[in-house]
Amino acid sequence: MPIRSIAVGRHHEFTQPDTLKAGIAEFISTLIFVFAGSGSGMAFDKLTHGGGANPTGLVAAAIAHGFALFVAVSVGANISGGHVNPAVTFGAFVGGNISLIRGIVYVIAQLLGSTVACLLLNFVTGGLAVGAFGLSAGVGVSNALVFEIVMTFGLVYTVYATAIDPKKGELGTIAPIAIGFIVGANILAGGAFTGASMNPAVAFGPALVSWTWACHWIYWVGPLVGGGIAALVYELLFINQTHDHLPTSA
Repeated sequence: MPIRSIAVGRHHEFTQPDTLKAGIAEFISTLIFVFAGSGSGMAFDKLTHGGGANPTGLVAAAIAHGFALFVAVSVGANISGGHVNPAVTFGAFVGGNISLIRGIVYVIAQLLGSTVACLLLNFVTGGLAVGAFGLSAGVGVSNALVFEIVMTFGLVYTVYATAIDPKKGELGTIAPIAIGFIVGANILAGGAFTGASMNPAVAFGPALVSWTWACHWIYWVGPLVGGGIAALVYELLFINQTHDHLPTSA
């Protein structure tokens, strides 16, 4: 069972060079991701004079976030695993793939990376507002919560299948692009309803900088629940149980 492999870690892990390097990598990767993702939305709004809330803006956001996440995961993969997301880190913890201590360092680094990215965007754009996540008109709290749970489930399940599974083999080489693709696809599906965060850090930075906290809890609870469920499902069904490859010939 996954619960048996959960590790708290020891307090000295906070100051281990490997942990600190991984935290720095998560900070930089998250900064890259949020700066490009949120920045693309701000640029689109500027070019269209506030017309970002249309189908073209949604497609642009999906492409920008997909590309940026592909890069952010790639550049951090060999150092920290390229989580770039507290929900991914939580999912890895639930499956026993990261200790609680190291996970806390990751989450702090991710939140700082997102915040710094939003502060930089506010500065370099001459004070333009960094848009915070929020629910669209007609979308209820329960609808939004389930949306975030399902989208993040798909994201973390993809992370497990392509990056964490010890039997991933050569599939691991496409992990960053697969992760970027599922985020882009989920933005196309959920962007018009909840903004399709799937990532508490991505929601936290804009909320802090713009001081907009309406329904912010959804962008924590939804992704963490979805990520945790995905981790349990993949660990229980496919990692802790034998899953042999299908025979290639009769």
